[in-house]
Amino acid sequence: MKQTWRWFGPKDLVSIDDTLQAGVEGIVSALHHVPTGAVWTPGEIAQRQREIATMKDGSPSGIAWDVVESLPVSEDIKKQKGAWREHIANYKISLKNLAAAGIEVICYNFMPVLDWTRTDLAWRRPSGATCMRFDLTDFAAFDLHILKRPGAADDFDDALRDAALQRFNEMTEARRAELAKNVVFGLPGAAESFSLDDVRQHIAEYDSISEERLRGHLIDFLAEVTPVAEELGLRLCCHPDDPPVPLLGLPRIMSTEAHYAAVMNAVDRTANGITLCSGSLGARPDNDLPGMMERWGARVHFLHLRNVKRETADVRGSFFEDEHLTGDTDMVALIAAALREEDRRKAEGRTDVSIPFRPDHGQDILDDLGRKAQPGYPSIGRLKGLAELRGAIAGLRHARQRPHGMAG
Repeated sequence: MKQTWRWFGPKDLVSIDDTLQAGVEGIVSALHHVPTGAVWTPGEIAQRQREIATMKDGSPSGIAWDVVESLPVSEDIKKQKGAWREHIANYKISLKNLAAAGIEVICYNFMPVLDWTRTDLAWRRPSGATCMRFDLTDFAAFDLHILKRPGAADDFDDALRDAALQRFNEMTEARRAELAKNVVFGLPGAAESFSLDDVRQHIAEYDSISEERLRGHLIDFLAEVTPVAEELGLRLCCHPDDPPVPLLGLPRIMSTEAHYAAVMNAVDRTANGITLCSGSLGARPDNDLPGMMERWGARVHFLHLRNVKRETADVRGSFFEDEHLTGDTDMVALIAAALREEDRRKAEGRTDVSIPFRPDHGQDILDDLGRKAQPGYPSIGRLKGLAELRGAIAGLRHARQRPHGMAG
């Protein structure tokens, strides 16, 4: 398993020098400044590679850009409207340019309108750390009383509607504004941001798009780009919905193992793969992460390792981002399954034996507090998570190498 770190570019508060001190072996990055749907040019790609390859004093860093996260899929492609055919053509050109630069793993997602959704970006824990949280009552209050989405009342039962109204009435104007900003925050580092009117307009454009139709659009997209990726030696990997439940009346098509199975089987090529995000998928109690790694490991090209704590047993419920080894996902079992998958790949003679992973998100602790880094991407909190994950990997490897029956 290859230790990587998400880096948002020169403006990131965590420098390449810092990532080296964290012990990472590769960088996950993207050209966030390039508008969605436009071509990633060789010059822009090379510039990001130079930035990653160089420390502050100009000396070589010794690490490279290993994973693209994300090469974004435009809303036009998702809806098959407007310039969607041009955007697919541009996507293919970007893939060719990335392949020419030696980058092989491309992460993307197919979530309508918003790339992830939280109601709190700095929710305080008893330890004093802060984390991101999704509170279902707050979200219902946003949907019903701030966004005022037509038909929103049908998505919540009587008890939740009553609780949302009470919660909304208790909110200050500042909290209402903060909640709206948090929900529409979108993808960290993205070139775009959405106003409430933008969100309403985008939602309206999905009125006629069912879950089945959106899945069809994803399969159409993959039928176009996967053969190109395969020819170029690239591995595409789709990130799950976050949270993995329907929101804002929009369809969700990558929230469960069954969802992934439908798409993987429809475009049955190894280049069509999975970003297995234990935090996103782990927000549902009916997702079995270690089992999914066992069953679909051959198609898992990238791992996001983080943990969430569910606050109810409901499929759609509140949760917060816990420490990496203390949430509801059995992280050690998931890592063990990933190591077994690497063994299988080695036995099969695959060249992509080592699966890249990154410590996804992290709680703000110590000097992270007040630094105003990208929400979910503190330096020390992620370093702590990486150290815990690295320890779990080392312990599992040591146990496998020990002679059978030898005392621990």
